[in-house]
Amino acid sequence: MLSLQATDVRLQSTQTHRPTDPQTQRPNGKVFSILTRHLPTTTANIGGLDSSVRDMKQKQQSGMTLVELIVAIAIMAILATGVLPITRTVIKRERERQLRAALWEMRDAIDRYKDAADRGAFQIKLGSEGYPPDLETLVKGVDVRGNKMRFLRRVPMDPMTHGAEWGMRSMQDDPTSDSWGGQAVFDVFTKSTGTALDGTKYADW
Repeated sequence: MLSLQATDVRLQSTQTHRPTDPQTQRPNGKVFSILTRHLPTTTANIGGLDSSVRDMKQKQQSGMTLVELIVAIAIMAILATGVLPITRTVIKRERERQLRAALWEMRDAIDRYKDAADRGAFQIKLGSEGYPPDLETLVKGVDVRGNKMRFLRRVPMDPMTHGAEWGMRSMQDDPTSDSWGGQAVFDVFTKSTGTALDGTKYADW
């Protein structure tokens, strides 16, 4: 019996004083209390640090956005400075094309009127040399054997003056004169005093 009791005492002693793993050993009550008391403060500090980092990132992103905006505006301004003259040139070239087309249309109508008059298709005014008395006659037309013969659909607009008034010359007028004698319409020209892209005067076209 004594031998068995001694064995039980040794086993209990061994279990009581068995070394434990430091990693799995739980802290005693005092240490756990200290950690628990300081844990909220540590968590708050970490939260504040995260907020500061986010604010810094937002400021950096806002700063980069402002810089990019300034650079974009500067680039757009440079491009606009180069595009505006090109746009003006394109618009002016288109108006010049329209002016040439309008002059050609009216001069072609005058020539066809002249050809019909020379063939004796209709009566002409004495001293007109077979040219129309005005541009409206080309639009209204003349009677040819009971039929109305028209030479111009309408008097075109002047793209330079934005009006339908054209300069006219007769056979009796000086070629360089800006006034019309009123005898007949031998030629037409624009009343614009502007200069073309090629350096010529529109009135000389």
